[in-house]
Amino acid sequence: MFSIPEQFSNATKANFESQFAIFSALTNKAFEGVEKFVDLNLNAAKASLEESSATAKQLLAAKDPQEFFSLATAQAQPAAEKTLAYGRHLASIASSTGAEFSKAAETQIAETNRKVISLVDEVSKNAPAGTENAVAAFKSAIGNANAGYEQFAKTAKQAVESLESNLNQAVSQFSAAATKATAKK
Repeated sequence: MFSIPEQFSNATKANFESQFAIFSALTNKAFEGVEKFVDLNLNAAKASLEESSATAKQLLAAKDPQEFFSLATAQAQPAAEKTLAYGRHLASIASSTGAEFSKAAETQIAETNRKVISLVDEVSKNAPAGTENAVAAFKSAIGNANAGYEQFAKTAKQAVESLESNLNQAVSQFSAAATKATAKK
């Protein structure tokens, strides 16, 4: 049987290790997202440079103004589609990184809560007589904090879903507008 100070010392150590694990997990997820974003931008820049060069060669090879404008107009639709694809890919990276970030945080926080509840239960078993009310109040406070966290997590998840939905709707509207604009030319 451990003494209460020893239990709190062990709990403090476990809490520190848990916080470090949360920080490490979240940092890794953030770096993974940044890496995907940088990779997307490098690929997009490379493709854009290659396509711009090819388009410039085509435009310079035009024999008359009508052919020049015809070639230029023909490039508008693929360019709009590529821009939309880039936006969708970017939104996908942001969405998946946010989901992974949330999942990692929820997992680590749930483990920390489990450890705290376990410590409280163990300490309450060894608590001196007459401290039952204090232990009950402490357990109630932890329960309320957990309920608050769960509500916060649910609200944050709804906000991310709403943002993703709005982004998808904006991309769809832009896609429809780009299709109409290029169809008129």
